[in-house]
Amino acid sequence: MKIVVTSIFVEDQERALEFYTGKLGFVKKHDVPMGKHRWITLVSPEQPDGVELLLEPNEHPAAKSYQKKIFADGIPATMFGVDDIQAEYQRLVEAGLTFTMAPTTMGNVTVAVFDDTCGNLIQMVQNN
Repeated sequence: MKIVVTSIFVEDQERALEFYTGKLGFVKKHDVPMGKHRWITLVSPEQPDGVELLLEPNEHPAAKSYQKKIFADGIPATMFGVDDIQAEYQRLVEAGLTFTMAPTTMGNVTVAVFDDTCGNLIQMVQNN
């Protein structure tokens, strides 16, 4: 068994698609109309056949509530791995992203947390 798709709740699919492709550099894999929403998945350009990230609308009241509460408590919705967190941090700051935590070493990893502008905090991690 392996993970093939994971999802993240987003407030606006189109804005999330622009952010995750334009700012973070993910690549759109699927974009299928599904009623008033779309099945939009993204992949890392480094792993085009890897795990897909689904941009899931947060319209269900439980999803919206969950998303708002973990954001308010400073809890990242998901985590992305990077090879050079300092370089990625600098690139994203220059692209206008807001970080709630600059790169911080914690044991054998360094982490940073940013706002995805779509209702989520995202953690980046680099294994040291």
